[in-house]
Amino acid sequence: MMSTTHAAIGVCLAALTLPVAPEFAIPAAIGGIAGGFFPDFDVAVVAHRKTLHFPEHYWLAVLAAFPVAVAWPTDYTVGAAFFALAAAVHSVSDVFGGGLGARPWANDDPRGVYSHYRGEWIRPRRLIPYDGSPRDLFAAAVCSLPGLLLYDGFVRNASAAMLAVSAAYVAVRKPIGNFAARHDL
Repeated sequence: MMSTTHAAIGVCLAALTLPVAPEFAIPAAIGGIAGGFFPDFDVAVVAHRKTLHFPEHYWLAVLAAFPVAVAWPTDYTVGAAFFALAAAVHSVSDVFGGGLGARPWANDDPRGVYSHYRGEWIRPRRLIPYDGSPRDLFAAAVCSLPGLLLYDGFVRNASAAMLAVSAAYVAVRKPIGNFAARHDL
C-alpha cells in the first residue's frame, strides 16, 4: 500500500478519540499520520519492508504506550500511542499488498513483509495488488473520510493533500514502473 494510505489509516484510528477525548484528537491524528508513514522510511535507505517494518514487535510498543496515555494523557503520550498503533497496523497491513518487485503487478516477488520474530518473509496476500493500484486509491479515499469529514484545520488539509498525492501517484505508478523495466532503470 501507499504510505499515504497507511497515514490515512492512522487518522482513522485517531478519530476514535473524538467521542471520548476530543481535546486529544489532533495529537492522536498527528501521531497516526507519522506512525503510518514511519515504517516506509526504509524504502530508499535499506531493506524495504524489513528494516523498519515489525509486524509483531510494534504491538509491544502499543501495549506499553496506551496505558501510559490513559494514565497520563498529554498531547505527547496520546500522540506516541497512536504513532505506535499506526506503525503496528502499517507493518501488518503490508502483508495484504503485493510483493516487493519493481513491477509488483507481475506477481513475481514472494516477499510481503519481513517477520523478525520468525526470521522469514511473509508472503503477500495481494488484496491490494500493488502500491498505487486503483484498489489502493480506493482504500486511501475511504480511509481519508474521517480526516476530511470529522476534523478541520491541519488534519483536514493533510488528509486532502495525502489523497491528492495518492491520486497523482496512482496515475503514474504503472507507466513509470513499466518504463523503468523496459529500460533497465
